Amino acid sequence: MSHDSTASPDAAARKLSGRRRKEIVAVLLFSGGPIFESSIPLSVFGIDRQDAGVPRYRLLVCAGEEGPLRTTGGLELTAPHGLEAISRAGTVVVPAWRSITSPPPEEALDALRRAHEEGARIVGLCTGAFVLAAAGLLDGRPATTHWMYAPTLAKRYPSVHVDPRELFVDDGDVLTSAGTAAGIDLCLHIVRTDHGNEAAGALARRLVVPPRRSGGQERYLDRSLPEEIGADPLAEVVAWALEHLHEQFDVETLAARAYMSRRTFDRRFRSLTGSAPLQWLITQRVLQAQRLLETSDYSVDEVAGRCGFRSPVALRGHFRRQLGSSPAAYRAAYRARRPQGDKPGETEAAVAPAGQQGAPAGLSGPGPVGPAPLLHEHRDSGVPLQSRRATAGAVGLLPGPRSGN
Repeated sequence: MSHDSTASPDAAARKLSGRRRKEIVAVLLFSGGPIFESSIPLSVFGIDRQDAGVPRYRLLVCAGEEGPLRTTGGLELTAPHGLEAISRAGTVVVPAWRSITSPPPEEALDALRRAHEEGARIVGLCTGAFVLAAAGLLDGRPATTHWMYAPTLAKRYPSVHVDPRELFVDDGDVLTSAGTAAGIDLCLHIVRTDHGNEAAGALARRLVVPPRRSGGQERYLDRSLPEEIGADPLAEVVAWALEHLHEQFDVETLAARAYMSRRTFDRRFRSLTGSAPLQWLITQRVLQAQRLLETSDYSVDEVAGRCGFRSPVALRGHFRRQLGSSPAAYRAAYRARRPQGDKPGETEAAVAPAGQQGAPAGLSGPGPVGPAPLLHEHRDSGVPLQSRRATAGAVGLLPGPRSGN
């Protein structure tokens, strides 16, 4: 799933300054960046594939700081250009940032701001969204990043409308993507925007990837809490909720346990986790149902009861909205893919009824927050955005070809 929002009139009317060229793509690299994410825009925009019907871009690889740039595995890279080369680019891509907790170099942020002011399209892949946010380019805009880092992005930059369920978000002149393979999705989307479906399809065939994927990041979301949240008093309420998913309680119950009003609890929960508490709770129940369907022989009705849903109908509705399948179809597809001879619980630890579980292992250690849905009020109910969308997404836990994110 992707979000292709309607760009503002100002953004739509913006034109490149005279020294910039639409066909020039600058890729901004930093030391400590992962090599896979860094290589995605280099491969998409830096190789001449005109023989396959793919229009050619001119690639400028730029160092965002003094080199040599060290990357995954201790490799050292030397970029042929510095920040000054960004001044010629119509598109600037930040494929990754080395740390979500450290600020990017101010010189690089200034270069990105100037590029944006001069009409360049700015793209952040995965943790590159943190660089765009630090430059102020995501203020008041929808954006995404890897689901594991979305709560941190939302907490650190509260003016950014973070949606961890999307594979990529196109907000006109500023675009962001989720992790790893979603960067390919966004780069293909850019080619499609610039040159049409045929060119994007030709490139996808050369890369041996689907031109469009359906779904979103929600199928990869985890239920553990990041370390910084584990130290907060509100984490005790979250831990209680995870241990009692088999019980029927609502957000008011959680707010009462935190000794807060519903309004204060909602605000505090959002600032801490980057998630709306109601949708977080629903998603945790769906995740629990998913595990029980994989590891037990409980009927769908029993699974609904053990996950705190008021009825099997409620389970089916939320399950289909989040995972695109009915519970029964999901279980059948999961078991069809499991190696022959495996029984529920053999390929992974069996899931005990929710009331018998302790807090998740990741509660006080590093790890992603539980599913953190979009921070827009109109998405809290799980209703999709009523806006133009490109169809790209993720496959993973549901039937179909496997693809990493």
